[in-house]
Amino acid sequence: MSEPTGAARRRGPFKVGDQVQLTDPKGRHYTFTLEEGKSFHTHKGAFPHDELIGAPEGSVVRTTGNVAYLALRPLLPDYVLSMPRGAAVVYPKDAGQILAMADIFPGARVVEAGVGSGSLSSFLLRAIGDDGMLHSYERRADFAEIATQNVERYFGGPHPAWTLTVGDLQDNLSDTDVDRVILDMLAPWECLEAVSKALVPGGILCAYVATTTQMARTVEAIREHGTFNEPSAWETMVRTWHVEGLAVRPDHRMIGHTGFLLTARRLADGVEPPLRRRRPAKGAYGDDYTGPGKDQAAASGGGSAERG
Repeated sequence: MSEPTGAARRRGPFKVGDQVQLTDPKGRHYTFTLEEGKSFHTHKGAFPHDELIGAPEGSVVRTTGNVAYLALRPLLPDYVLSMPRGAAVVYPKDAGQILAMADIFPGARVVEAGVGSGSLSSFLLRAIGDDGMLHSYERRADFAEIATQNVERYFGGPHPAWTLTVGDLQDNLSDTDVDRVILDMLAPWECLEAVSKALVPGGILCAYVATTTQMARTVEAIREHGTFNEPSAWETMVRTWHVEGLAVRPDHRMIGHTGFLLTARRLADGVEPPLRRRRPAKGAYGDDYTGPGKDQAAASGGGSAERG
């Protein structure tokens, strides 16, 4: 049985072509690719790549300036934060939420719109494995080229489960029986009809948006479309801690808002979502509201009963 794509690059002694992440005494990271006969240079001196080739991961090397560096392979979260960018990357904290809350499983058939620099594509490909399918759509050819280079650099070549199409999802989506759809784009509400046709019953739509207005419009559009259950929306924030002896406290800096996530599940064909009753917030649908669901909200007295 052959190893999954990229697995051989994640274990064993360092080899030519491997990426190495060095950590200096101050915790700063430096990433490079091992090549025979080359040297790694810093302002603290240099050392030859050959010193690491064949060495076990977790080795320590010293430069000509006698500074010690810990050598490890970069983890995927490290890799996506340091890789060349055409567009902003999906942060690891959000990629982890997408993998968990969109229930990405081995062998899943996944459609992704908005590839950016290939960060989320890398996470999705590793989760679905060689037997899954990831069809990514990207409007900009220059972003698609950068994403391809980043993904292939991480996996050591083309991934057998990945197809990348340059163009708009709503104009080009032809996939059927799709298990999951991930939308990382400015106007995900424009794709709901195409996504609804592609998803299997019970399939999950997951949208990643940057602003509250995008989130609100997407949620209302999903409710209005009528082929999904009530969407859930949230954001995550990560705060690291300083732990040294009795000095245990939160770090002064944290990863705060990066984007909002929302998920909804595809209903069976011909099924109407059941009425969801809740007490509406006063003025939730004011006279100046012009978004999706305005007519239904007015008819239900401000949204006291909604389908979801």
